[in-house]
Amino acid sequence: MKPARVHSWNVSPNEASAIQLNLREKVAVSSYTDYPRLIAGTAVTLDPSNETIHAALVVLQYPGMDLVEQYAVSEGVKFPYISGLLAFREGPPLMRLFLKVEHKPDIIFFHSHGQAHPRRFGLASHVGVLLDTPSIGVSKRILVGEHKSLKQEKGGFAHILYRDDEVGLAIRTKEGVDPLYLSVGHKVDSFSAMHLLLACVSTYRLPEPLRLAQLAVNSHKEGEVVDICLGGDQTTLF
Repeated sequence: MKPARVHSWNVSPNEASAIQLNLREKVAVSSYTDYPRLIAGTAVTLDPSNETIHAALVVLQYPGMDLVEQYAVSEGVKFPYISGLLAFREGPPLMRLFLKVEHKPDIIFFHSHGQAHPRRFGLASHVGVLLDTPSIGVSKRILVGEHKSLKQEKGGFAHILYRDDEVGLAIRTKEGVDPLYLSVGHKVDSFSAMHLLLACVSTYRLPEPLRLAQLAVNSHKEGEVVDICLGGDQTTLF
């Protein structure tokens, strides 16, 4: 899977901010009306004991959530932790994983934020724009903004407002559990993203693409070989 755009990741914090502001203009917000066949999910975790970042990517067939491809990678941290610039720590390993993908996903879930970000350009938007692929940010924690209370039932939601603009939705994916925080990455809108999120939730709070990516990165971190690809032409999968 080749990116539509590239830039250097070996930059200063000031250069990183400038890249964000430039790429932010490329974000498209529109209703997603296609029926996805393949959905990807990503997960990234940091091991502070040795300053190593671990990342995993899964591609699943929709709606059955059968595994099509799975990859993981580890590398040393090359960019300092700076609030709002997380993409410059997590983006490089994720982009390396996407280069391995043979079956291009129709939608990508990122365990991160999209427009619900201080510069309206979190990791989900950043990598979504680079790949020019519909992308959705989903997080367990709110980064910016506030929302009103939401119903306890599955599907209850509330708008997240930041500086008087709607930047995402708080959504309850299971009855009585804490909400997840969703925001547009690229080429979707909030309600399209919410529909896709809820359609990918099964037994657990997290949607399956993110949950399975997290399991993959945990296994990889423990030394297991997790790379899997069914191979062949995409049409042979259906």
